[in-house]
Amino acid sequence: MSSTTVPRCAMRNLSRATPSIGSRSSRKLATTQTSTRCLRQASTSSPFTASPLRRRPRAQLWSQATFSPAVTIGRRTMFIQTEDTPNPDALKFNPNSRVLPETISSSFLEYLSPRSTLAPPHPSPLAAKLLNVDGVTSVFFGADYITVSKDSATPWAHVKPEVFSIINEFMLSGQQIVNTVEDKAGESGQEGTEKDSLAYNENDSEVIGMIKELLETRIRPAIQEDGGDIEFRGFEDGQVLLKLRGACRTCDSSTVTLKNGIESMLMHYIEEVQGVQQVLDQEEEIAMKEFAKFEEKLRQQKRPDAAPSTVGKGSLDTVEG
Repeated sequence: MSSTTVPRCAMRNLSRATPSIGSRSSRKLATTQTSTRCLRQASTSSPFTASPLRRRPRAQLWSQATFSPAVTIGRRTMFIQTEDTPNPDALKFNPNSRVLPETISSSFLEYLSPRSTLAPPHPSPLAAKLLNVDGVTSVFFGADYITVSKDSATPWAHVKPEVFSIINEFMLSGQQIVNTVEDKAGESGQEGTEKDSLAYNENDSEVIGMIKELLETRIRPAIQEDGGDIEFRGFEDGQVLLKLRGACRTCDSSTVTLKNGIESMLMHYIEEVQGVQQVLDQEEEIAMKEFAKFEEKLRQQKRPDAAPSTVGKGSLDTVEG
C-alpha cells in the first residue's frame, strides 16, 4: 500500500491557515469574559438605573387641570390710583371701575354726614365706612372716582392708609357701592340726587342752553379732574348761579376758579353773561358768616387799619350782612 508524503513546508502553511478548535474556543471564552467584565464595570459606574417597571416610558399630554403653581397666590388686590387736588384737604381715588350706577341720572353724589349715608334715596355702605374714619368730613362719588375730604387738623398720614384699605376691600368684595330705595318722606339725604343740572331741557332759553353747553364741554371736565363737579342753579339778571361740589366745595382757590376761569370764559363767548356767583347752602352761609366774624376779630387784634384778607363780592370769601 502506497502512502502520500506531504512536504514539511506544506504542513506548516496549512497549520497557520486553519486555526485549531481549541484556540478558537479559548479566544471566544476570553472575548466573552472581557465583554462581561466591561458590562459589569459600566453598570456599576453608570448613574442610570433600571426602572422597576421594566417598560418603556410613554409621553403624556400636558393637562392644565393638573397644573399646580409653585407660588401660593395671596390676597387679591386692585390698582387704585391716588391723585392730589388743589384742595390740600381732599384726595381723589381712582379705582379704575365705575363708582356710580348707570341708573342714577345725576353725575355725582355727595355725603356730608354719617346720617346721609343711611337716608334715602341713595344710601351707601362704602360712604358710611369712610365717614367713620377719624378726620373724614365728606365723601364725594363721581362717575368713576371717589373724593374724600378731611378736616385741616388731621394729617393725611393718619387718614389715607385707612381710606385706601376700605376702598380696596369694598371694591373687591363686589358689594353695591350705592343702593337705591324709595324716598317716601322726601328726605333726600344726599347732595346731587336730582337730575343732572347741565342736562338738556327743551324749555331752556337759547342763552341758558349755551351756558349749559359751555359748562358741560369746557368747564366740567377740568373740575372733575380736580375731584369735584359743578351745578347750574340758574341765570338771573346777567348773573350765572353755580354751585361747586366735591373737592372744589371747600377749596381756598374756588374763588379764583369762579372768577378767572368760569366767569372769564362765559363772558367771552356769551355777551348776555355779566358775572358768575357761587350759591351757598344755608349751612354754608352760617359757617361763612361765623368765619367772617372770627377773621374780623383777628384783624382788629392785630391793628385796626389792617386790610381784610377776604375780597371779591359774591365770592366764597365774602358774606353780606
